[in-house]
Amino acid sequence: MHAEQPTVASIHVAKARRLPMRPVESVLAEAGKGLVGDRYHGTRHRHVTVQSADGLAEAARILGRDVDATGTRRNLTLSHGVVPTAPGTRLRIGEVLLEVVRVAAPCKLLEDDLGPGAMEALRRGRGGAICRVLEGGEIRVGAPVEVSEPA
Repeated sequence: MHAEQPTVASIHVAKARRLPMRPVESVLAEAGKGLVGDRYHGTRHRHVTVQSADGLAEAARILGRDVDATGTRRNLTLSHGVVPTAPGTRLRIGEVLLEVVRVAAPCKLLEDDLGPGAMEALRRGRGGAICRVLEGGEIRVGAPVEVSEPA
């Protein structure tokens, strides 16, 4: 078990829906819009997707093969812990404040990228959460993540 606070382990963005995800060291999050340079920037609620390395490890155990953070098409991967999926839960990452909108349901693209069984392996919260940006700023790899329950 990890006693320490989770941190941002990796950041990935893609300019368009079917383009490959690319790793970045930092990204600008705009309140009400999302991550600058990502395919979901400017959408109503799907601003940022968040997953945990622990969830990926569990999915890999179910699949019987590695699940790379890039292959899930999520934006932020946390070092450890469970990503909250309850709507209204907030994540503070440096100056950025995210609010969970809903669970990030695995999509058909995952089967193409990760192989058969990927959608099932990433169900039940292992695929993370979809969040909106309430307060913008820079998100950097290594930034601490604080979780607060819905008000």
